[in-house]
Amino acid sequence: MKSKKIILAKALAKKISAFKKSGKKIVFTNGCFDLIHAGHIRTFQKAKTFGDILVVAINTDASVRRLKGKNRPVVGQQNRAKVLAGLEAVDFVTFFSEDTPLEILELLRPDVLVKGANYKLSEIVGRQCVKKVVRISMVKGISTSSIISKILHAYAK
Repeated sequence: MKSKKIILAKALAKKISAFKKSGKKIVFTNGCFDLIHAGHIRTFQKAKTFGDILVVAINTDASVRRLKGKNRPVVGQQNRAKVLAGLEAVDFVTFFSEDTPLEILELLRPDVLVKGANYKLSEIVGRQCVKKVVRISMVKGISTSSIISKILHAYAK
């Protein structure tokens, strides 16, 4: 089943331009989102409160492998996109293949960039492309890496 929420970046840029002309505020966040968990959901829900349209850009599989190692992603990009598109708070899902979201931020020029509070403002790539950066606190004890470790430990022979 194909979702109208999953869209390539160049086509999304045209949609965003039209939304901005109509006065809509665009919020952007990005990540691998390999195993979606409660921390991600909370971030998306909070991010959506800072504007009208929430765009989630996900690293392609090749990009995740470069960043996280040869055993990642656990879930392929199309399936990750479908899960994200199924979330109420998420309006659009797109992909980027670079190691950072700088190029897609330069293309889309959202109003607000949302990242986890584990990043210092000075470390947030693309902050110069937006009007506002929002850092959202992380849910303690929940991360994709910790979930993977728990699974590996539970099923180790």
